[in-house]
Amino acid sequence: MTDFTRTKVLFHLPEGVIYLDGNSLGPLPLAARERVARLLREEWGEMLIRGWNDAGWMGEPCRLGERIGRLVGAPAGTVVMGDTLSIKVYQALAAALELRPERRVILSDHGNFPSDLYMADGLVRSLGRGHEVRLVAPEEVADAIDRSVAVVMLTEVDYRTGRLHDMGRVTEAAHDAGALTVWDLAHSAGALPIDLAAAGADFAVGCTYKFLNAGPGAPAFIYVSPRHIDHVRPVLSGWLGHEAPFAFDRDYRSGPGIERMRVGTPPIIALAALDAALDVWDGVAIDDVRARSVELGELFIAEVEKGCPDLALASPRAAGERGSQVCFRFEHAWPAMQALIDRGVIGDFRAPDVMRFGIAPLYLDAADMVRAAEVLAGIVAGRQWEQPRYQERRAVT
Repeated sequence: MTDFTRTKVLFHLPEGVIYLDGNSLGPLPLAARERVARLLREEWGEMLIRGWNDAGWMGEPCRLGERIGRLVGAPAGTVVMGDTLSIKVYQALAAALELRPERRVILSDHGNFPSDLYMADGLVRSLGRGHEVRLVAPEEVADAIDRSVAVVMLTEVDYRTGRLHDMGRVTEAAHDAGALTVWDLAHSAGALPIDLAAAGADFAVGCTYKFLNAGPGAPAFIYVSPRHIDHVRPVLSGWLGHEAPFAFDRDYRSGPGIERMRVGTPPIIALAALDAALDVWDGVAIDDVRARSVELGELFIAEVEKGCPDLALASPRAAGERGSQVCFRFEHAWPAMQALIDRGVIGDFRAPDVMRFGIAPLYLDAADMVRAAEVLAGIVAGRQWEQPRYQERRAVT
């Protein structure tokens, strides 16, 4: 059994704060401070450019991809780090479409993260070959897959409500119709048991700054199934995806396997923070994380519904149908969340009326859930959200 009292002390958690926003940005792992400082001091500081060879910087995207792969059920040599999540979505989707050249439909759902849909829309416009992005309700995806669909592109956990797709069922339906899948694991990697190989996923992408706690702007990852990895074409043919980047050839030749999905120079300082963040997972069983997440989520829902009858559960009622976040609708969600944050309980807001709360058992416990619900109940009952200072909208919500 995972010892969550041990994992909690591995994070810097500000005094008096209950942090329920790890589904947006995980807290600082204590080890990341020393790991990054050591890189700055001993590697960049002393080795200078020699660090690419002597400190092994050039191999970090693949080495850390292996560590991520073990958390998401990916075979060795199928995950690589680098760039942002949006870029990885673009790479995966473009590669998948080329594998189904006779088809023109990208199927997704209305709850998909807007950035993923933006990337799909932009790609379709650039291709100029009559592709379309077709959106349906989340619960209708499997039944909407027909032989016009080239790619099913979904975020496994809905960012706004926490609704959880059945990856195995959807992937099977896609393959039965001859389509491929691209899964965005932004809200599930580090929160749920994932087995990309068992599910038969074709492509997957994800970020590392949420439940994996690697820090703001931490690099994303991409997975390519062994079925496709040796013949997909990287549409973003960056020099580090080249077979021989330091030959500086005029013509591009794809690197071997997953290395072809590398693009630009890796963010070494950010990767050092990720490396330290992944150390937290040593001795942690993801099934235990999921079980504790369900337990804490159920407790939080019960406490909020008891104390805040004006809030409506936006997440699925059944624990097995949601990820590791609990969301409520409230007419005054924005100012209420600002009042809550002001009192040391940090969640976030998603338009138009959703209050989101991330459940991360690595550093949250039952007492946190009860106390957070008590503070929220006090704000709602006392209409404290009506104070003018909580009405101002800020750049990040």
